[in-house]
Amino acid sequence: MLEMSHVDAFYGNSCALQDVNLMVGRGDFLAVLGRNGVGKTTLMRAILGLMDRTAGSIVLDGEDISLLPTHRRAKAGVAYVPQGRGILPRFTVKENLVLGTFAANRRDDDLDEWVVELFPMLKEFMGRYGGNLSGGQQQQLAIARALLARPKVILLDEPTEGIQPNIVEQIEDVIIRLNREHGITVILVEQNVAFARRASTRFVFLEKGHVVASGDVAELSDDLVQRHMAV
Repeated sequence: MLEMSHVDAFYGNSCALQDVNLMVGRGDFLAVLGRNGVGKTTLMRAILGLMDRTAGSIVLDGEDISLLPTHRRAKAGVAYVPQGRGILPRFTVKENLVLGTFAANRRDDDLDEWVVELFPMLKEFMGRYGGNLSGGQQQQLAIARALLARPKVILLDEPTEGIQPNIVEQIEDVIIRLNREHGITVILVEQNVAFARRASTRFVFLEKGHVVASGDVAELSDDLVQRHMAV
């Protein structure tokens, strides 16, 4: 589904990712792990074409997207839910959701019912401004908006960070359902190792912009966690 070969990514002249090689199969759930500042968010941004410059190749479902602008990568099937959620506070819930359909190569603004049903709150608050939602509600809106692009792969950057505890489990369960029931390939940046173990099929650790360990989730040992995540 997604293959990165010898990818470097730059902020200005600073190389933030170095010689990254990754392969994510169709229907995989990849957890991207590591300490703060090691390049996890940079990896997500590189896949979507949001870096100042990249080198190497990124192939999605057989198509080299390395030189495509961000909007073309979105239409090719990459959806991204960033840290901070990125919803538009002065747009209503409905208007935020309709924005997600723009990358789905369709001409109407009908909302896929299964997406809305994942988050019952959305139906109730369709006319409410995004900025008036709680943090957990905004995250649900951001995930739903990404899904309405009908992606092949969804990139989730710490989706439960700063979310009220009573909503965290609901969001985690929905993310697992996206992968297990709907077959969407998921790449998840996460600090919660317990959730990574419960949800993912594969993992990768980053350090200083390099891949330093990877494998099946059954190989995600306490020793690896201690080595690459302990402060």
